[in-house]
Amino acid sequence: MAISRREFIAGTAAAHLAIHGQNRPERPKLAAVVTTDNRMSHAQHIVDRFVDGYGWNSAHHHPPMDLVGLYVNQVGSDDLSRERAARHPSMKIYPTIAEALSLGGSKLAVDGVVIVGEHGHYPRNEKGQTKYPRYEFFQQVVKVFRDSGRSVPVFNDKHLSWNWDWAKEMYDTAQTMGFPFMAGSSLPVTWRTPSLEMPAGARVREAMCIGWGGVDSYDFHALETIQCMVERRPGGERGVKWVQAYRGENFWKAYKDGVWPQDLVEASLSRSHTLTPARPGFNDIFPSIDDMRRLVKDPVAYRYEHVDGVKCTMLLMNGLVKDFNFAASLEGWSEPFSTQMYLPMPDGRTTLANFFSPLVNGMEQMFLTGKPTYPVERTLLTTGLTAAGVESLYRKQARYDTPHLAIAYQATKDSTFWRT
Repeated sequence: MAISRREFIAGTAAAHLAIHGQNRPERPKLAAVVTTDNRMSHAQHIVDRFVDGYGWNSAHHHPPMDLVGLYVNQVGSDDLSRERAARHPSMKIYPTIAEALSLGGSKLAVDGVVIVGEHGHYPRNEKGQTKYPRYEFFQQVVKVFRDSGRSVPVFNDKHLSWNWDWAKEMYDTAQTMGFPFMAGSSLPVTWRTPSLEMPAGARVREAMCIGWGGVDSYDFHALETIQCMVERRPGGERGVKWVQAYRGENFWKAYKDGVWPQDLVEASLSRSHTLTPARPGFNDIFPSIDDMRRLVKDPVAYRYEHVDGVKCTMLLMNGLVKDFNFAASLEGWSEPFSTQMYLPMPDGRTTLANFFSPLVNGMEQMFLTGKPTYPVERTLLTTGLTAAGVESLYRKQARYDTPHLAIAYQATKDSTFWRT
């Protein structure tokens, strides 16, 4: 017999009370649904922290919960999940998503779900987007919720989907069914150098992030860098009206024509720890545009305007930097506000990527409290911006209007980035 939406939400609320109220179990149980679990994959960074712990507040922190069900979509010769399961008998690997969530039974048997749809061998479409099955994983998770008559909090790593319509459907489903939902990357929660937060209520005129990496991948990280800062402006976020991408010669023409502010380029690059020296010697090594053209072979920019008129620019400049650097011009400030989202990459001798620690800690807080640590609307918007940037590139770098990105939300009052 089908249950009504009211009955479903009532069951979900009762389940949350059982988990987070007086009848809360000593250690909540989690299931993880991942594409692949090998060295340096997102699944390895996240799953290992739940089962082995991680450094936090100058101590080794073991999450007060147990990851007991694991589904791995692609298992190769370099798989780590089998070794982890052998060391942690409480974590069992299941052949289907439904079994991982029901622990081999017929009904939902966990208190939280982590979806990691990153890495693995998946096809790319004609726009260059990797068709990671985050939406398909989410749909199978939701089916278990519906079949069980209750739901639990869900975290989705990185952007919601490569397909905007699917991403919006995921968000709408969580809203309709009433379960806590979080998503996103490490950029908004990692260390910052210097350790600065955008002042609450600051009036942003322009904002920029200069980063590196590929399209439909690290562009998302750069967009999250911008969004976690500009969302703190007066009135909160109201969405984005249009996006235009620039690549190759169009990028350099726009740079010369002043499409984005030069002072923000300089402020962003001044925060980089990896800025490639433009020339040898001890004098000024800051790159000129000719230096940049020599160093950066395939530059990409997304330029976009928010509903309230704030303009932002994301620049991917491989060959010039290997980090993510933010700058903004603020009303009443004579100099740009700038900082770096610090992501110290593993050096090959270790698999540690410490910026995953605050990401996992944010998940823990949601699983313990039943409330998202920060708004999923941020990632819904950055998912849409990523897809819109790709679409503009696909349409020969034409401006792409985005009325569907009229996404309004308020930032959290307290900062959520890592300070220790």
